[in-house]
Amino acid sequence: MATQKVILITGASSGIGEATAKTLVNNGHKVILTARSEDKLNKLVDELGHENAFSVSADATEFNELENVVSKGVEKFGRLDAAFANAGMGVSSPGTENGDPKEWSAMVDLNIKALLWTAKLTLPHLRENQGHFILTSSAAGRRPIDGSIYGATKWFAHGFGQNLAEEMKPWHGRCTTIAPGMVNTPFFDEAKPDKLDPQDVADAVLFAIEANQRNSVREIYLMPTN
Repeated sequence: MATQKVILITGASSGIGEATAKTLVNNGHKVILTARSEDKLNKLVDELGHENAFSVSADATEFNELENVVSKGVEKFGRLDAAFANAGMGVSSPGTENGDPKEWSAMVDLNIKALLWTAKLTLPHLRENQGHFILTSSAAGRRPIDGSIYGATKWFAHGFGQNLAEEMKPWHGRCTTIAPGMVNTPFFDEAKPDKLDPQDVADAVLFAIEANQRNSVREIYLMPTN
């Protein structure tokens, strides 16, 4: 049995975040959950048990709101061993020439700034426990995609994850970048059952967290078999 850890998850109310919360609790860990939807978070905490899960609703793009999540979560469980920066979004208008600058602005706030806020706010706590930072990047952050602004935000996430791993190394912290291909989540309007399942990503997070401390799993790259 792996050592019990306390893990913060952003974007925790559905999709990858929700699946990861369930998987971690089922494997003996405790979770601090945040997302904008208070109703969905409350339902998830009820399902997981109040001794295992704690939630604070927040907009991850707002530094002060996220700061409140981290402080209340640490107050509840007394420590923070890992943070999973999972909140993210795409755009409905692809490309640069035909893209929507308002959509880009919201996406940059969530895919880039919220990732930075999550790292900035959790690192002091993670440092105390030789902790672990995990982020959801994408296969789209590893290769060029015609005009994809979404992909470009994930290139940022990918590069940031590599750089953060180096920053955490002197105090034996670990950083894992998860780079999935297409995942069947509410992110898409139509279900894509032949693609990756959120559970596949949750399993990857569990693997990285439970790997022996000597093993820093820097990246997990998952693609659908189809």
